[in-house]
Amino acid sequence: MGQAITISNLDYSAADLRRLMSKHKDGRVVRRLLALALILEGKSRSAAARQSGMERQTLRDWVHRYNAEGVAGLSSRVGCGPAPLLNEAQMAELKELVVKGPDPERDKVVRWRCVDLCAKIEQHFSVKVHKRTVAKWLRQLELTRLQPRPFHPKKDAAAQEAFKKTSAA
Repeated sequence: MGQAITISNLDYSAADLRRLMSKHKDGRVVRRLLALALILEGKSRSAAARQSGMERQTLRDWVHRYNAEGVAGLSSRVGCGPAPLLNEAQMAELKELVVKGPDPERDKVVRWRCVDLCAKIEQHFSVKVHKRTVAKWLRQLELTRLQPRPFHPKKDAAAQEAFKKTSAA
């Protein structure tokens, strides 16, 4: 078995760590503080880990973080997530494309649907995305998926008016 890790950051005593536990709102940090307090009180690393609901190796990692960064190092870190598929300039270009609307002869559609935009994005930006991702992007760009009813490019407004039925009243 390896050498037991020691707590070299002695800014707080076991009693001080227990006092911090009562003030902290994050339950995960409270468990980590409890484990550190148990170690400072003389418990073994495996007993302290068992009582605080973690593995011995995990407790070792938290001791390292506490030694390096203090109590602030016990907070969970959230990753930044995956890199965006389109940069800001490309998103602006996508917004312009959607607002301008499709060319019926070139794009073979009279209005953009998410499926159509998927194909256009793959063709234009070389990025393959799901239609749900396109819907999320449209929401981020403050564009609604609801659009006015499409009209046929060869429609005759005068013929439509002449065809309408008029009431006798």
